[in-house]
Amino acid sequence: MNAASRTPVSTVYLIDASMYVFRAWHSMPDVFFDADGAPVNAVHGFARFLLEFVERARPTHAVTAFDISLTSSFRNAIYPAYKANREPAPPELKRQFDCCRELAAALGFAVLADAAYEADDLIGSVQAAMREHAFRSVIVSADKDFGQLLGGADEQWDYARGQRWNADGVRERLGVEARQVVDFLALTGDATDNIPGVPGIGGKSAAALLAHFGDLESLLARVDEVPFLRLRGAASLAERLRTHAEQARLSQRLARIALDAPVPRVPDALLRRAPDPAALDALFERLRIGPLTRTRAHQILQTETAA
Repeated sequence: MNAASRTPVSTVYLIDASMYVFRAWHSMPDVFFDADGAPVNAVHGFARFLLEFVERARPTHAVTAFDISLTSSFRNAIYPAYKANREPAPPELKRQFDCCRELAAALGFAVLADAAYEADDLIGSVQAAMREHAFRSVIVSADKDFGQLLGGADEQWDYARGQRWNADGVRERLGVEARQVVDFLALTGDATDNIPGVPGIGGKSAAALLAHFGDLESLLARVDEVPFLRLRGAASLAERLRTHAEQARLSQRLARIALDAPVPRVPDALLRRAPDPAALDALFERLRIGPLTRTRAHQILQTETAA
């Protein structure tokens, strides 16, 4: 029996950490400073998120995946304008990302970051590796791109909204099957990441085209059939597809999450380790983490140790 046919026996939680650091940065007041006087509001918010997550999920295997740069991804070599529309993180936030990685490690999480691969790719690669060990994955993120990774017993968890869904839920959200998410993004593009897509093709048209043709290559190979579909502006859609076929293929490459990033490929490397209380206290002191959060952290550690 191969790994793919076995019933998953454990769960690995894959946290899109940068998303939650940014959320903390925007939601926490700028009144928190570390021992050196540098701002750490995002760190404080991220600490609260991680502790609440541990309380709720009680993960045995957990990864926090971080983005490092907006300009060093392998996608920038393919398409230099990739994410060029985004403002770089201000220096005071970039420093906090380093602190957040340190904090996640101190709380026992496996921490992944790579200049050439984004957090999405690290998550996708870990998931692919853990499937070989009969693990299911729960991707902790609100990013719609992760729909392409869902299958079997996998789930995505929008932690902030308290919503969870599996591959079937992707259709309810995007109107396409999980396996079609990459092609959906190839057609619609993604303004957030500056992925161009095909101009003039929105979500409804993309979903209808993929429902009929199945995938991007079949659609482009049979584009002469598009004008005969019962779609508003079908002839115009066909012309747009002919004109921008290579742009659609480029967008597909940009939207596809890599599964071959350099990540740990054995479950033991992703075990959530027991934190060192003394080292954790020293970090909390340096970051000026307040007594309520410190007490909560130690209560969680004591509960885990007792279990």
